[in-house]
Amino acid sequence: MRLRNVKGARESIENNIYVIKNETEQKGKWKELFGNSNPIHLEIGMGKGKFLLQLAAKHPEINYIGIEKYSSVLIRALQKREEYEGENIYFLRMDAEHIPDVFEQGEIDQIYLNFSDPWPKDRHAKRRLTSKEFFARYDQILKREGEVIFKTDNKDLFDFSLEQVPLAGWKLKNYTYDLHHSEYIEGNIMTEYETKFVEEGKPICRLVAYRETDS
Repeated sequence: MRLRNVKGARESIENNIYVIKNETEQKGKWKELFGNSNPIHLEIGMGKGKFLLQLAAKHPEINYIGIEKYSSVLIRALQKREEYEGENIYFLRMDAEHIPDVFEQGEIDQIYLNFSDPWPKDRHAKRRLTSKEFFARYDQILKREGEVIFKTDNKDLFDFSLEQVPLAGWKLKNYTYDLHHSEYIEGNIMTEYETKFVEEGKPICRLVAYRETDS
């Protein structure tokens, strides 16, 4: 459930140096912001930031950007950010449909989608982050050898996603309906939702999508 009406959230976000404002002006210049040429990984719908901050701490050689459109959720990630001493992570408060306006072609090396909103009504299918429409957006910002890694507890959304990958012209590198009892569990970092679902005994679905590189 989304948090709402956190007092002072918008003001705190506006004044936080790790939340990038006027993000479209940063297009093509993200490596300059980080001050190095390290790969950039993007999480869309990062929630409270547990997953991304753990990744950033584990891989200081990689830069991370988290997108979250809800101020009341992003503020929780910023609270966690205060305890992190690294400089390889920034946040954006925005709607993911605008990512081609924020990132240049090939500027992102990897994309993570974790427990995205399922938008269960058919008329909202285009809003799902694993729809062919969103894969077209990822195609505009992701390096050719880059991958999209998606995790969910929602089987219907996962089935939809498996269908959308080839429709979008992408390919499946691997997938599983039960990540925590699969060969792909090694190195997995859990989100807040994932931890909760695993404790409840719910299986976690995961897929990795890619495009064929030019030979």
